[in-house]
Amino acid sequence: MKRVTTRLDRQNFLGRDSTRALNGSRVAIVGLGGGGSHVVQQLVHLGIGEFVLVDPDVVEDTNLNRLVGATQHDAATSTPKVLVASRVIAGLNPLAKIWAKAMQWQACGTILRSCDVIFGCVDSIAERAQLETAARRYLIPYIDIGMDVHHVDEGFFIGGQVVLSLPGEPCLRCMGIVNDRSLEGEAGQYGSAGGRPQVVWSNGVLASIAVGLFVQLITPWYNVRELPALLEFDGNSHTVFPSAKLHYLTAMTCRHFPELSDLGDPFWQRPSDHKRKTA
Repeated sequence: MKRVTTRLDRQNFLGRDSTRALNGSRVAIVGLGGGGSHVVQQLVHLGIGEFVLVDPDVVEDTNLNRLVGATQHDAATSTPKVLVASRVIAGLNPLAKIWAKAMQWQACGTILRSCDVIFGCVDSIAERAQLETAARRYLIPYIDIGMDVHHVDEGFFIGGQVVLSLPGEPCLRCMGIVNDRSLEGEAGQYGSAGGRPQVVWSNGVLASIAVGLFVQLITPWYNVRELPALLEFDGNSHTVFPSAKLHYLTAMTCRHFPELSDLGDPFWQRPSDHKRKTA
């Protein structure tokens, strides 16, 4: 009898029951622009079964240099970005469960706290800090991606980072990504190459790294005692490397959030503890 194959067979090396683990995961992607759209595309190819998509914005012509799945028609008709992402998911996996929220993520607390992992693909430092705080509040791993472009003597420098923020481990403030100075100076400023500069290949690199960290969290593919918490991207030399900050972050106790015993809602059960309720 001929063996029945599926589209996920070639990733069986991820480990026993990895397909079931991925299909059973509910993942939130907050921000569905250049970075978030790449994350969505890769997650649906991996076989994620449940998506929470959050972004209040619509497609504009200036998004079309990087937004995966968007078309000229979407820009002309101001299609919500959550609908573009939903279309990408349904085109590959029509059985996937999708919660599309065309609103600010702060209004989505109930559904966000039911997720296994939250990807933060937002522009501002302030919003990253707030989103990480929400994830910590409910003991949810948070994966953050960000890039910027700065003017240097030779031209422009593309830089970025991927952060894995786990409850009880160093946070964005510990890593120096969020600080009072950056928050104060952020208003009206976003790099020196114009408003919110982005290019498709850098978004794709950062999204791929973030998805790789997620797969290590969810599957037994490559068990390591500690995952790298901060990876940096040099877009000019096309290299990714562990941050030099890791040598002191490893021994650091986060002082910006309470002890684990003080976190969380005592009346809330994680999705693995009960049958999920839709939101």
